[in-house]
Parts: sequence; structure tokens; C-alpha cells
Amino acid sequence: MSSVPTINAAERNRLLSAYPDVFHRSFMQRWGLLLISAAVFVYLAFCFAFFNVIPTFVNGNWDRAAIYVQDWYSWRAQPRLRFQNDQVVPQWTSRRQYPEGGDINWLKPNADGSRYTVTFGSDGDRLEVTPSHVDVYIDGKLYPVTITRDRASLPSDAPAQMAQDDNKVNVYYGFAGQAEIRTSQVYVQRRFLGWANFFFDTRSPFWGRNLPEVVGLMFSGERLDPNQSNASLALDNFLNNASWQHGDILSKLMQTLVMAFVGTLFGTLVAFPLAFVAARNITRSRAANWATKRLFDFLRSIDMLIWALFFTRAFGPGPLPGIAAIFFTDTGALGKVYAEALENIDDKQREGVKSVGAAPVAVQRYGVIPQVLPVFISQSLYFWESNTRSATVIGAVGAGGIGLKLLESMKTNSDWDKVAYMVLLILLVVFAFDNLSNALRSRVMGKKGH
Repeated sequence: MSSVPTINAAERNRLLSAYPDVFHRSFMQRWGLLLISAAVFVYLAFCFAFFNVIPTFVNGNWDRAAIYVQDWYSWRAQPRLRFQNDQVVPQWTSRRQYPEGGDINWLKPNADGSRYTVTFGSDGDRLEVTPSHVDVYIDGKLYPVTITRDRASLPSDAPAQMAQDDNKVNVYYGFAGQAEIRTSQVYVQRRFLGWANFFFDTRSPFWGRNLPEVVGLMFSGERLDPNQSNASLALDNFLNNASWQHGDILSKLMQTLVMAFVGTLFGTLVAFPLAFVAARNITRSRAANWATKRLFDFLRSIDMLIWALFFTRAFGPGPLPGIAAIFFTDTGALGKVYAEALENIDDKQREGVKSVGAAPVAVQRYGVIPQVLPVFISQSLYFWESNTRSATVIGAVGAGGIGLKLLESMKTNSDWDKVAYMVLLILLVVFAFDNLSNALRSRVMGKKGH
């Protein structure tokens, strides 16, 4: 049986005197981690209470949030079946998903137009709509809703899928859709997976055709328009899709990319010479150093969004305010980074160039710039990639680009599928620019194998 090794008193006293910091730790060394953890816990608890986090989550409109999420990957046809002169007259929203007079398999009128049948799925869920009453079928069972001049009345045996809301009746069919039965109309929302008319709107001769048919017409079919080829016509119909506005969205996306590139480029070009003035080891004037650094602090301390608001008020909406906002912010941020890189260079290279009698400009060109240029380029590439995302945000306040288009679609509260489309485009562009920026930075920094 092994015994635990022990040391004598003399050896113990020697170790205590040789390493006092190990055996006699301060109060913060012993309890600092526990105190910091407790302070963080108290701070988080205060934030939860101050910002009403739990009540906000409990009282949140999660049903509305679920509808918004569904709108990202599905579409809603929203006809209003209005009651006019004992007839049921359908009216559609501006984003008409069906052609005028087209045959709709889930919305069928009878011979004289006094009744419409709205089908929700294949299990018997449907509405039979007339101006005087609406027969609601849920799981094949009938629940009649009577309509008077002042009120639509819920039947006494109505299931949970039906609800009385003041003078109207709401009917819910889950993902398939819902209906609001009112005194003068029935507002129907019929939901389907996918994005309606994403490639071609109802005015296009390619509408309603499947992919093989469209490809066949584009490359081997007879011309649908004698003035242009079918491929050119298909591209024109796609870009000028009235529902999705692909041409306008792609144009705004290009504006966003131009804003990010031009703003970053101008910021780099202005910050580069100013950084040499701000660096104390390059410019031997304390006043010039101080003034230039305070200029950098001023430019970068004001957020890019605030600059965008300021320039939007000055120049009006468009890409110019966005470029100016990125330029001002990046000049301050890049100038600070560049100046710090210059102040940490190895002076031996500069002194070596100076010792052969080189002019001051040549000293900076051959003794300083080769040391800092990889850092400068790397930081500029990083800011360019970051500004691709930031340009979307500042566009939402009027600085142009796809951000403004995104905000417009959100405000309608009915174009969430278009919002999802633009968000997906932004993600793809950011992903591509992130990889391109990383690849360029790796080459600049000499990491070609990464």
C-alpha cells in the first residue's frame, strides 16, 4: 500500500517563501470568478424584469407570428365574395394569382351566380356561399351561418374551428385557409404551398405551363411574338413579372452592392493618407496626430444608420445617401485601424531605407507600406463584405437599394413571400461576398493554401 508523500517543515517554509503568490492568493484571485458569475446573474435577472421579457413572451401574438412564417413558404389567394343584388360577385386583391375569367378548381359558381362553393382540401371542408346564408362544412358536417342586415350569426352547435367576432363569423381550416363571414361579403383566404406565379404572371403566354413546356418553347417552338425569340420573350416576362417584380428587385440589389463597394472604396482612399498623419511615429506633430484621430473618432462614433438618415434628409432618397453614410463611417473606422497598424511597424526597415539617403516619400513607400499593406487590404476587404449587409439596413431608411424594397413589402403586411424572396437573395449575396472576401484576404496575407 502506497503512502502519500509528505514534506518536512523546512521544505514547506522554503516553498512558501519562494512562491508566495501561489500559496497566499488575494481575495479576488480566490473569489473573483464566483463574484463575477453572481454579478452577471443579477444583471441578467434585472434585464429580464426591466424589459418585461417573460410577460412579453407570454402575451406575444404567436398565432400571428405563425401566419407570417407560413406566408414565407406559401401563398394565399384572397377573393372577397361580395353580396350585390342577390348575387355573389368575387373581387380579387392587386396580386391576382389567376387570369380574368380563369377556371379555379376550388372556387366554383353555380349557373346563375347566386351561390359559390369554396373548397378547403379534399375531406369535405368547404363553404357554400349565398347572400342570405353560408353553409359551412367541417369534416363533412353542416354548420349553417345565417346572415341578416346587421349580423352574421354563429350556429349553436358550432365547433372550435368557428368563432363569433362581433357581427362576423370566423371559420378556420388550419393551413388550408380561413374565411370571415360578414354581412356584406365573405372574405376568403385560401393557402397553397410554394410561391404563386413566381416565374411568369397571368399576362404571360408562358403562364400555367410546366418547366418542360417552357424550355421546349424557348428553344424549339414557334415564335409567340414575331418581333423576338421565345427565349428573349421568356426573359422579358420573367423580369417584368407584375407580381414579383424581379427586374426591379435585382436592380435594387445591384444598387446595394454598388453602395457597399463605392462607399468602402472612397473610405479606403481617404483613410489611407490620413492614417499617416495620425500615426505618431510617421508624423512628428502632436497637434496633427490629435486632430486627425479626433476626426476618426467623430466619423466612426456616429452610427452608419444615423449618417444615412442625415444624408437622406439632405439629398433625398436614393443610393447617394447610402454611399455617403458608408464612406463617412468607414473613413473613421479604417483610419483608426490603419493608424494603429502604422504605429506598430518595425522601424528598422524604415531606418534602413533612410540610411541610403532616400527621400521621405521613398522612405514611406519602401520602408513602411510593404509592412502594413497586407493589413490595410485585409481590413478593407473585411469592411467591404460587412458593408454589403449594412447597405441593406440603411436602405430601409431611404438610402436606396434592396433595403427600401424590403421595407415596402413588409409594410403591405401581405407580401411576406416576396420578403422571403428578397431575404434569400441577400443571404446568397452575403454568402458569396463573404467567401470571396475571405479568399482574397487569405491570398493577401500569404495563406494561399487556406
